[in-house]
Amino acid sequence: MEAKISIFSTYENIELAEKMLLEVARSHVNDEDLYWAAMALREALANAIKHGNKLNPEKRVFVTIHLEEGQELTMVVEDEGEGFDPGKLGDPRSPENLLKESGRGVFYIRHFMDEVSFSRSAHGGSRVELKKQLARRNK
Repeated sequence: MEAKISIFSTYENIELAEKMLLEVARSHVNDEDLYWAAMALREALANAIKHGNKLNPEKRVFVTIHLEEGQELTMVVEDEGEGFDPGKLGDPRSPENLLKESGRGVFYIRHFMDEVSFSRSAHGGSRVELKKQLARRNK
């Protein structure tokens, strides 16, 4: 099962993508996995809107949710920004980063999901792919 949505870069639209995730996965993914997947999706969308598209309401964020029932949940978030190098992100647990107001989103995403990968988007910006393995979990 697959669903796609394109949203304008405003924080209010994060809820639209989250509702799509819930519609696709609610009856196929256990509550705990769905909770963490939704948190990761929200973080990825916030990053795409703020850091990727620089809060430009004319730019879009593209979301794809793919569910292989009983196997894997995959979410892809793409923006139209300039892209970034995730290798340059600082560790939010380092003493010099502890009091910073941002910089934890990717850290959280990596902990909420089983696999996270970054690449260049076909739309010109960043593409983050988030995967949650479902096969070894029961509802």
